Amino acid sequence: MNENAAQALTQVPVETVMRDELAHGDALLGTIAPILRHLLANDDHSLFSDEIIARVRGMMDDLARQLLDALAVAGGLDGDGQYPAEQREALIEAFVAHPGLLAHAHALALEWQLTERLEARLSLDPVLSPLLQALIASPDAGMAATAMALLAAQARYVQCQRRMQLPLAELPGDLLHAALRTLYAAAAGRDDLASAAETAIRANYAEARGRLGLIARLITGMGGGATAALAVTHGGVAMFLSAMALASGQERDLAVLATNEGQLARLALALRASGMKPQGVEEQFVALHPDVALPEGFEQLGSDHAAALLARSAAVVGA
Repeated sequence: MNENAAQALTQVPVETVMRDELAHGDALLGTIAPILRHLLANDDHSLFSDEIIARVRGMMDDLARQLLDALAVAGGLDGDGQYPAEQREALIEAFVAHPGLLAHAHALALEWQLTERLEARLSLDPVLSPLLQALIASPDAGMAATAMALLAAQARYVQCQRRMQLPLAELPGDLLHAALRTLYAAAAGRDDLASAAETAIRANYAEARGRLGLIARLITGMGGGATAALAVTHGGVAMFLSAMALASGQERDLAVLATNEGQLARLALALRASGMKPQGVEEQFVALHPDVALPEGFEQLGSDHAAALLARSAAVVGA
């Protein structure tokens, strides 16, 4: 997907070049978690002022605050956010050590970075995309109601990212479970308090009502019309990422990573595997990475071959 790769296509089949580029991207993915853990664990944050690192750290801190608030309330106290620093840090360290929680917070931060970039460059509204606006006006009452709920959820996501927050209610179910497991260590032997806090948190949780659950419901409910969400300037960043993940058979967090400059082969393959024609893939690259051109011969790569390359990559990344 770089200039050298494009030139190499004059002698090498496009599938080979894309496979090599994807392998390079896989190798980069393997370094993300260790680097994030190192940066987040370093006490001298002045040395690491990168926005993504700060945002991930902020979200981990916010998760810790919410859990400690729940423990306090379970014990009959007010959750006021005032806790011993070592107690809060222990929770943050547990979150950072969990690959799924770390990857999810990182993906949310990258999604927000992309959202801000497209708002600045293309005036793409971070909350109300053209597609969401159309779905709100749908004659299907159920579809319109879900779209309105997503509008509110997306507005909350925008505010939370600006504040570097991550509500427990917005975690996928498996990650909420992982976060709640840390309650028992934080309760320091008071399993009764941890259990009461967990029960209260779960009582207010419904994955289907979260932002990602609402997006998935809308996309699946659109049937064949869901291809509209694969145009980022029409669907908006959030729906585009979910639609690409669903259509290409990838985890959403991995689909988010595909939009990064070091993963452009993955992005091209994911879009092609989603059934998008080469011209459509090129249009998405113009929107997302206007300075990057698809390699010569990309149109020769079929959707089935793109999906096969992604599947092999997923096996490597998940190993």
